[in-house]
Amino acid sequence: MVKTLRAQSISLNDLVEEFGLEFSDDLQYFREWQDDLPELTDLEKQTLEGVKANFRHLSRYPLVEAVVKLVVLAPLLNMAGFYRPPFYLTAEQEVKLESEENGIIVTGRLDLLVFTPQFWILIIETKGAKYSLEEGIPQALAYMLSNPHAEKPTLGFVTNGLDFVFLKLMPDASPKYYAESERFSLYSQNGLCTVLRILKRMAQLVSQSS
Repeated sequence: MVKTLRAQSISLNDLVEEFGLEFSDDLQYFREWQDDLPELTDLEKQTLEGVKANFRHLSRYPLVEAVVKLVVLAPLLNMAGFYRPPFYLTAEQEVKLESEENGIIVTGRLDLLVFTPQFWILIIETKGAKYSLEEGIPQALAYMLSNPHAEKPTLGFVTNGLDFVFLKLMPDASPKYYAESERFSLYSQNGLCTVLRILKRMAQLVSQSS
């Protein structure tokens, strides 16, 4: 009997039990967020200070996902270069993940996808500021598992506007290892700067391989 799950309600245990996902703590597995990060210009740093000030002001009231995307995510993607060639963006894309062995189908709509015509680059999952990253990570991983170009590494980025984490998954590997970066905070001294540096590095790596 086929069992259908919504990605919004999936848990890490579901992904482990039904799709064979495994966590990797090997620091060499996910080097993209650690190595050769570009330096930021003074203008980029000033822009990020503005993002931080805007978030602090607006967070006096509950910040929903749409506001997080406008205030925090949009300027980060712009400065990282994801609005320019070779990248494209799409939002609210239907995604289906199927396990033939266990008869499980996961369906949902991913928030935002940065891609090139050759393969998916970055699955982005946003939550309102009141939600923790733990609620968005399983959902992002489910979408990453559904990458049709499974031989390519898929990167994930989960944020609630205040906290940030990057993910990496090789959907076609056996076992299917995933890894997480450190957690970064908008309010820490260099948190937002580091997030932008990682995004810019990811854009560089993809551009070089295109």
